[in-house]
Amino acid sequence: MSQTDIYELIECMTSLIRSEERKRCTELGLQPVHFQVLNYLSRANKFSNTPAAVANYLGMTRGTVSQSLIILEKKGFIEKIPDITDKRVVHLRLLTEGAEILKQARPSDLFNSATDILKTTDPMSPDVNVFQQALTALQKANQSQSFGVCKTCRNFGSRDGEYFCELTQQKLSAEDSEQICQEHTPT
Repeated sequence: MSQTDIYELIECMTSLIRSEERKRCTELGLQPVHFQVLNYLSRANKFSNTPAAVANYLGMTRGTVSQSLIILEKKGFIEKIPDITDKRVVHLRLLTEGAEILKQARPSDLFNSATDILKTTDPMSPDVNVFQQALTALQKANQSQSFGVCKTCRNFGSRDGEYFCELTQQKLSAEDSEQICQEHTPT
């Protein structure tokens, strides 16, 4: 399996996970960036729980992070604590309410369902791709469409030296075979 194929599988899994996170955040009145900040703070140590560290980790501007921190503090999800030795430094602490909303926003049900699906599938043989298996399990757990790369579909084939979709009964160009299809069925 090529690096491109692995990248595309991970990208599909990430997209599915982010979609579920956005849905949950909307239900809870959070922006996705708020979820990311809370998630980071739940794992940051005492040297990495500063606004600058949050901005660096998330790859966001300090202004964006600053606005998010103001909102999260007003909602009672985090608190700012001045550093004891350097008064210019502020540490961020996740409060109980923040930990609880983070727990609600995480798509743990999706992962639990996907794990159950993976446990019920046949044991992996050396030729089975772990990334493909994980993506398929996540998609089944989410009851979502696959949206995979055409050439990795069960319906992808070739006839007379040309690529062909068995589902739509249409010829495919080489370019089509490398692109995402909404009718994708994992192999």
